[in-house]
Amino acid sequence: MQRNMDLVRDLLIRLEALPIGIGEAHMLMVSGPPLVLAGEDANEVFYNMRLLANAGFLDLTDGQPALGFGIKGLTWQGHDFLDSVRDPDIWRRTKEGAQKAGGFTVELLGDLAKGLIKTQIEKFTGVKL
Repeated sequence: MQRNMDLVRDLLIRLEALPIGIGEAHMLMVSGPPLVLAGEDANEVFYNMRLLANAGFLDLTDGQPALGFGIKGLTWQGHDFLDSVRDPDIWRRTKEGAQKAGGFTVELLGDLAKGLIKTQIEKFTGVKL
């Protein structure tokens, strides 16, 4: 099984949109929306969700059902990464840069996306960051 960064980004967007209140958690089964959408492989989604949890991007409940997740939300780190790759153009340019370099880590993807955003901010505001 491989890490799928497009799926990782999509999952973070889906999870951020969940209406989770303070002290609440959503139990999400890897058998349908919002985790698995039409045409997606449930095993791939489950694997990439575990990667997101292991990377510290998700705030999960302690007890986990066999084929699902209890999620309380994204962590600060998860929100930061998502905010850096949320814009479709920034994401496309980030992936192109990583492919041209021949490899990446999640940290490098985030740094590359942040660099692209920083350049845009400087361009639009005239403020050198």
